Parts: sequence; structure tokens; C-alpha cells
Amino acid sequence: MEAISYERAGDVASALRAAQQPGTMYIGGGTNLLDLMKGGVARPMRLVDITHIGGLDTVASLPDGGLRIGALVRNSDAANHMAIRTQYPLLSQALLAGASAQLRNMATVGGNLMQRTRCPYFYDIAFDRCNKRTPGSGCAAIEGHNRTHAILGASAQCIAVNPSDMSVALAALDAVVRVVGPRGERVVPFAAFHRLPEDRPDTDTTLLPGELITAVDLPPPLFGDHAHYLKVRDRASYAFALVSVAAALQLDGRTIRQARIALGGVAHKPWRASVAEQMLSGQPLTDAALNRAAAAALRDARPQHDNAFKVQLAQRAIVRAVNLAAGGTGGVA
Repeated sequence: MEAISYERAGDVASALRAAQQPGTMYIGGGTNLLDLMKGGVARPMRLVDITHIGGLDTVASLPDGGLRIGALVRNSDAANHMAIRTQYPLLSQALLAGASAQLRNMATVGGNLMQRTRCPYFYDIAFDRCNKRTPGSGCAAIEGHNRTHAILGASAQCIAVNPSDMSVALAALDAVVRVVGPRGERVVPFAAFHRLPEDRPDTDTTLLPGELITAVDLPPPLFGDHAHYLKVRDRASYAFALVSVAAALQLDGRTIRQARIALGGVAHKPWRASVAEQMLSGQPLTDAALNRAAAAALRDARPQHDNAFKVQLAQRAIVRAVNLAAGGTGGVA
């Protein structure tokens, strides 16, 4: 058994100093990292516990009317926070669709952003061909069982999908991620935070070495009345999405003034359906318009031999999610 050193950081500065040592990883709720360590996928030499850093576990209003969610806010607390429930119901719904109540009570917002794929070939070290785990070794999923894998944005190196529900909603809401590192603070637009696999699937995000997520900022609320998170999965609880859709609308009667649509379960990162959004802007809310937009959103899909069903499933899920958002329904379907 490998020895692991542990340090509890009292503030951001001490966490950053500790993270400069090779083999160091930050740990918050640990709901994903500890699983990876137990399976031998992650092998840190040093863990820096950031859960006692003050100021990162709060939700606060911003001067522009937006909201700042600290990186250490628990998923359950974020989902049930009054401002998030009333002004950003899409995010609340997505959070409640993820994992189980027990895990949501432990998992943090920052950790949710960093969780790794649930591809079985990545999680099981008995499979020695995984470019995400061992760059250059190959991708066993491409020739193996790939029912749950990507249909958009994949590469010849990796077809894994991002597992986060929360991140799909944040993509639709145009959130930004605040990080701090050895070179100071910076703000990362959510669309640029996660990356596609290309030829480096082992790198999931655009974080630089040693950087620490401190908060997620949401813009002023625009979609409180018409938003819906739809998650299609094999069983009703504690299952990852085959396809999910975060849909948010601004309506003028039955005309769509603005649409936001993001997909989960289909790509290496939350997939913003920008083409569909543009097609729906200014259009009447009709089945014909929704079907055309949904088809356009999946135009570039490249399914694998086991998951071609996801193309039509995603199209239908977009139509359903937008209709549910238009009706002002709450909850998660």
C-alpha cells in the first residue's frame, strides 16, 4: 500500500503552497477522488484538505444581480438555497438529479466540476488500454461495449463522456469559474473550462497546475420562469445520464425570444446546442420548429456501434425538455 501524506489547509495561500509539491491533489468532499484512489486509478502522493478554508462555503449576491456560489458549498445546500431554487431553478433541478441524497450532502460544487468520467474502461485498471488513464495506450471503449459513450466531440483517442448533471445546467446558464493559482486569480468562461479529448484525453479541464477553484459565478437571472432539466437514464435514481438536457427559455406569449440548451451524456464536456438555440430564437413554439432545431443539434453526431440510439434519444429529449420548460413545470423528469 502506498503512503499518502495529508495536510489541512487553513487558507487559500497555504493550499496553493502545498500544491506546488509534485503528486499533490486537493480534496474536498472526496466523493469521486476517494473512489478513484480505492480503485488504483488516482495515486496522489499528498492530499491537501481544503474543506476548512473560510469563505468558500457561502452563496452570495453579486453587484450586477448575479450569484456567487463558493467552491465548498455542498451540492445539497446549493440545490436547496432559496436564491438558487427561485432564480436559477435549472441549476437546482440538475443538482437534485445527481447521485443520491447522501452523496449530495458530501459533494462540493468545485468537486462536481472536477469529477472524472464513469467510463468502465477508465475506472477498471484491469483494462490496460485507456488513453485517459495512460496516454498512448489506446481506447478500449472504441472497440468494446460503448452504449453509454460519446456521440459528439469525441476523438480517435477517447469517447468517454462527462458525468456531471450540475455542469450541464451551468453550461446553459453561461456561468463562469473563478480560480486562483501561483500566477494569481483568473476567471474562466464555463464553455472553456472543460475540454474535448482531442489527442490529450487525460486532461479534462483547462485548469493550470496547482490552480484551485474558489467559486462559480452566475449571471443575473433571466430564466426563472421557464427552465427544465430532463435526465434520461436506465433507472430512476442514482444513475448517470444516457442523455440529459438543460433547457431555459424567455418567452413572449408562444414566441421564443431566447433559448438556452445544453446536453449531457453525449460528449466529453457539457455540450452547448448553440445551433438549436439560434434556430429557435424569434420562432413560435411549435413542434415543427423544435424538431428542426433538435435535428440540427445532432447533425454532427458520430455514434459508435452500441450507441446510435442516443442520436434520436437526444433529439426527442431536446423537444420534450423545451416543451416542459415552456410550460413552467418544475422538478426533474
